[in-house]
Amino acid sequence: MGTEPPITTARSFHFAVQVVRGRWFSLFASFLIMAGAGATYLFAVYSKDIKSSLGYDQTTLNLLGFFKDLGANIGVLSGLISEVTPTWAVLLIGSAMNFFGYFMIYLSVTGKIHKPKVWQMCMYICIGANSQNFANTGALVTSVKNFPESRGVMLGLLKGFTGLSGAIMTQVYLAVYGNDSKSLILLIAWLPAAISVVFVYTIRPMKVVRQPNELRIFYEFLYVSIALALFIMAMTICQKLVAFPQAGYAVSVTVVCALLFVPLFIAIREELVLWKQNPKPTNPNSEILELEPKPKPWLENKPKTTCFQDIFLNKPERGEDYTILQALLSTDMMILFFATFCGLGSSLTAVDNLGQIGESLGYPTKTIKTFVSLLSIWNYFGRIFSGFASETLLSKYKFPRTLMMTLVLFLSCFGLLLIAFPIPGSVYIASVIIGFSFGAQLPLIFAIISELFGLKHYATLFNCGQLVSPLGSYILNVKVTGPLYDMEALKDLKRKGMNRSSVKELTCIGVHCYRLAFVILAVVTFFGALASLILVVRTREFYKGDIYKKFREVGEEADHTEVDGSQAKGKAVEDEEEGHVK
Repeated sequence: MGTEPPITTARSFHFAVQVVRGRWFSLFASFLIMAGAGATYLFAVYSKDIKSSLGYDQTTLNLLGFFKDLGANIGVLSGLISEVTPTWAVLLIGSAMNFFGYFMIYLSVTGKIHKPKVWQMCMYICIGANSQNFANTGALVTSVKNFPESRGVMLGLLKGFTGLSGAIMTQVYLAVYGNDSKSLILLIAWLPAAISVVFVYTIRPMKVVRQPNELRIFYEFLYVSIALALFIMAMTICQKLVAFPQAGYAVSVTVVCALLFVPLFIAIREELVLWKQNPKPTNPNSEILELEPKPKPWLENKPKTTCFQDIFLNKPERGEDYTILQALLSTDMMILFFATFCGLGSSLTAVDNLGQIGESLGYPTKTIKTFVSLLSIWNYFGRIFSGFASETLLSKYKFPRTLMMTLVLFLSCFGLLLIAFPIPGSVYIASVIIGFSFGAQLPLIFAIISELFGLKHYATLFNCGQLVSPLGSYILNVKVTGPLYDMEALKDLKRKGMNRSSVKELTCIGVHCYRLAFVILAVVTFFGALASLILVVRTREFYKGDIYKKFREVGEEADHTEVDGSQAKGKAVEDEEEGHVK
């Protein structure tokens, strides 16, 4: 009787260790990291402070914005680093870059250091924005490897939290600092970095163990994220209509934080179920069980080949682990790059021009902000929908994820045409469609890459997959949409008998301003959809098969090995106890 409390305490300790080192807690930590990885979405909030504090003109501010987008999309470095370092190193590097980049911007804006040169500010914001790729690589890629049979759902959830991160951090900043947008830069500097440091050792690759109710658990996470999105949207609307006191912001952020921590209780519940099924103590220092992979038919008795043959001729089957060069130089990847260039490039162009589109069509400022809010919310719903819907259709009906990508691109064409040929109120519908299709493309692209080319080098390939996005945005936005808009604005000036020197900035008013540009964007997106359709044809046999079979086989082998090991340990313990009794 007297020894019962220590046993209970020990069991509680072992259970706590199991929770912290479990897959579900790692996923909860990944949600929090992704919820803080969207600082780039807040640039519009604090860019005015940079402009006024440092005396920049609009051209210089646009240059900073370009370097922000460049840093946010060039993630190859984080992928290559993750190939040779553990996950904790990737997260620590990212947190250091995040703090350094944004903290230097904060010091510059508040005048605590000498005014930096423009190239230095560009470097600071590029480093700060690039840190989100390290968070993506550390949290998102690891979660996909830990739940390979639910990767579509996983990508939808994690990218959904990233989509909400800007709104989440806005609520935190309003509660902590009030309406001081300079302090928002400080918050962006320390909060995401602190989250990564706190959870740095809990996010790591683990043994793949499929649970029967896994999809149901992910749906519970989905409901929590939807509740969070709806609450933030309601608060955003209320805060624009009503003057909130500081206490009101405090209540709002308390609810947001409570919703963010609901997945923790779900994780604890699932670990408790596992604990009751197998209540043996967890060794915190135990290594992940790595099984010897089964020999592949095309690798048996493989003759020596040249590097050229390995890259272009002797590629593994779809779904197996490609090398980085084999994947990047494959026909499938080239087609996917082209579809991404067309789809994401056009969507980003529409997103960047949405404010001026509303202005050209004569909508008031408040309505334009509504367009932006609609686009942001439906961007989130697009990410969630594409992840869950594509996973469900794939598992139940063998519906290819590439075909879902094609349908999303065709939908995007319709949204772009609504802007090219507007009718009263059509921009509301276009904002919803473009936001939804833009958000839906990201999880689909990342899931397709993981399925076609394997998970061994997924960290690098996943980051390479988004490289063409800023390239498409630059060509379609800077080289196509911008000049066409300016051309229409100059025509308006000529009609009025004015010249360029008589106005400070070119402004075009009318339905003609973006018509030609968005017709071109719709055509480009249509070609992207056709390219995606070619990928559907090429991969139709692959998606008809059981693409996750090998992960179940590995999991079953791991379970058998673990059971055999546990039985051996149990027998050893029994023999030892018997020896003590004797």
